[in-house]
Amino acid sequence: MPVNKNALIRYKTIDNCLRNRYRKWTLEDLVDACSDALYEMEGIRKGVSTRTIQGDIQMMRSDKLGYNAPIEVYEHKYYRYADTDYSITHMPISQNDYEAIQEAIDLLREMESFSQFNEICDLVSRLQDKLSITKHNRKPIIHFDSVPNLKGIQLLNPLYKYIQHQQTLEIYYQSYTAKSPTRFILFPYLLKEFRNRWFLFGSRASDLVLYNLPLDRIVSVKPIDIPYQDNPLFDSEHFFDDVIGVSKNIKNKPRKITFVSSEEQSKYILTKPIHPSQKLIKRDEDGTHTFTIEVVVNFELYSVLMSYGPEIKVISPSYVAQYMADKMREAHMLYNTLPNE
Repeated sequence: MPVNKNALIRYKTIDNCLRNRYRKWTLEDLVDACSDALYEMEGIRKGVSTRTIQGDIQMMRSDKLGYNAPIEVYEHKYYRYADTDYSITHMPISQNDYEAIQEAIDLLREMESFSQFNEICDLVSRLQDKLSITKHNRKPIIHFDSVPNLKGIQLLNPLYKYIQHQQTLEIYYQSYTAKSPTRFILFPYLLKEFRNRWFLFGSRASDLVLYNLPLDRIVSVKPIDIPYQDNPLFDSEHFFDDVIGVSKNIKNKPRKITFVSSEEQSKYILTKPIHPSQKLIKRDEDGTHTFTIEVVVNFELYSVLMSYGPEIKVISPSYVAQYMADKMREAHMLYNTLPNE
């Protein structure tokens, strides 16, 4: 039988609560937990009723969804799983669900040939692999980078909804160096991922200055009744065309970075460019290659360049080359101070 998204959120929330054996859960506690989850993930403020959660518990106990959850009441008011190892997430996928998901994957595969959908290729492979693992209980064939229990990841869905509905936000954000959170009134525009870390881009309401806030440093988010405003200088589609990473202000301009790569490293840089703007300028007789990229100079650029160690040398601009030289010198001095073993 079909189940809507809000019901699935409630089932998962109840499941998470009942799996926590370190707390006693009353019906009222489950109502509060589900109301909080719906507000956090969907922006629903009205909460849920006691009758709704009672119905959810009965549905989870039944075999209508295949859960047959062993939910019991003890001490006349607390809820828990009789089987401490039980979870609805451990349930095998049904044949109907399997066929429905497979149909969706097949449809996505049909779309891969269209250029505007070529970004979904890895998503389709990811879904197909997960589906096969679940259905056939086999080991994964494809492994994607991921960070388990990534802090702030629970904000992705509500922030997506807020951006979609052009909702102004009150955000409390605390940087690594700050002793207390900073309050922002922000017009949110874009969510961006870089190296398994998510960032929210938006303009401060008072002056439209663009900020990017890593989600793992956001303390709280809530909608606020202030008219939403776009930033005409922020083009979310092309803003990152000339940058590596996420550190960029609206007025930043790209610079042409010229560097020389060793013969061995050039083989990799040719097949995996540092940036889409990369161009091969010349090949020398000693096997070294000279490249250029046109990007905004930021911390992420330096981080990428330094990751190649002595295999590349920046030629210009001079201030970028000097920064690299200084950092390499600091690293050399650091290793020279290592104790002899």
